[in-house]
Amino acid sequence: MDFWRRMEGRGPDTVTVAGVCVGAGSRVRLRPRSRTDIFDLAMDGRVAIVEGVEQDDTGALHLAVTLEDDPGRDLGEAGLPGHRFFYSVQEVEPLEDDPGAPARPRVLVAGIGNVFLGDDGFGVEVARLLAERPPPPGVDVVDFGIRGMDLAYALQRGYDAVLFVDAAPRGVAPGTLTVLEAEPPGDGVTVDTHGMDPVKVLRLARELGRTPGRVLVLACEPATVPTGAPDEDVCVGLSSPVRAVLGQAAELALALVDDLLEGGERDEKDEDRGPADAGRGDGAGRTPVAGDRAVPQDDQDVGVFDA
Repeated sequence: MDFWRRMEGRGPDTVTVAGVCVGAGSRVRLRPRSRTDIFDLAMDGRVAIVEGVEQDDTGALHLAVTLEDDPGRDLGEAGLPGHRFFYSVQEVEPLEDDPGAPARPRVLVAGIGNVFLGDDGFGVEVARLLAERPPPPGVDVVDFGIRGMDLAYALQRGYDAVLFVDAAPRGVAPGTLTVLEAEPPGDGVTVDTHGMDPVKVLRLARELGRTPGRVLVLACEPATVPTGAPDEDVCVGLSSPVRAVLGQAAELALALVDDLLEGGERDEKDEDRGPADAGRGDGAGRTPVAGDRAVPQDDQDVGVFDA
């Protein structure tokens, strides 16, 4: 097998270390074997979070990790040097409280949108509110903005579920919150390094190798979303109806995260609610499926999940 074919194959999702299954999200203590530089001495004994299991062209396994107490851990999750490190499986000690217990679910809350397009910045603002609170164990809250490629690579970190938070025109009253469970995307990938179409992101994530088992969308009906045309003025800031539901949206996001962590099934009855309340569905009492009537949508937003 030639080099490129070997590199094309994926390594395992998990590896057994001292009888413990270690994979993305596992906590480990670092024990560098080399003591030849200050970095090894500084990292010895530090607690880290495994981001993934990597396999080189010789078949050797390495753990990509970020330090648990690193304030710039999100930079390591994005793959930036200085915050993401690699160690062999012989250089870590698993820190599982109960090796026999099932692995804790991991959930990504992704705030997405363009803050220069009015209400399209809804998801970004909700992510900022959520980031002010300590997240539940196993939950990462990230403001992705319009960084679609970063989000696609983030989905490779072994998350069990993802919650997209975004603005999505659906033809209801501005400020209406809607929760949708996304259908798996179809084939075909169009890469846009500076765009944020969640459907394309999921397709790319699947091509890269991993997509979460569940994908939910917490959408808000916008009042103002400029198209971004060259002759259009920049619109910074949310409209009054959308800004008024930010707190409620953050609470709803936390409730959805709790549901995802518990692995609970969603209620069979879906419904839309107005700005003073929140719900799920397409306004017809059920979740949209393929073949449904198209709804007004911004072609860079999660409304495309209705297709």
